[in-house]
Amino acid sequence: MPLFGNTFSPKKIPPRKSASLSSLHTLDRSTREIELGLEYGPPAMNLGGQSWKFEEGQWISESGGNASGRELQRLKKRNVQLEEENNLLKLKIEVLLDMLTETTVEYHMIEKEVQDIKTQHRRKK
Repeated sequence: MPLFGNTFSPKKIPPRKSASLSSLHTLDRSTREIELGLEYGPPAMNLGGQSWKFEEGQWISESGGNASGRELQRLKKRNVQLEEENNLLKLKIEVLLDMLTETTVEYHMIEKEVQDIKTQHRRKK
């Protein structure tokens, strides 16, 4: 009987045979064609009564009411462009107001200096 060794060594378990989790391999060819389809178009789904289609990396609504999905996408892009332009114009107005403030302050400082010089000149006379 060893002091530090372990005499208990269980038997190794044989590896399991892998079983396919998919049941598609059990279907016949016609059923597989019906399930999977032969034409793989863009994925589509129905949510809340609206049809959605995945095109060009985005989900587009096929039943968009009065406007089509593409028209809505175009309007959204135009909206983003206008918001960016609006932000740029706001920034320009802010810069112009800062410039106007700086010029006004300089004008008042020069005007005060001129008044001080006039008062000093009158005292000397």
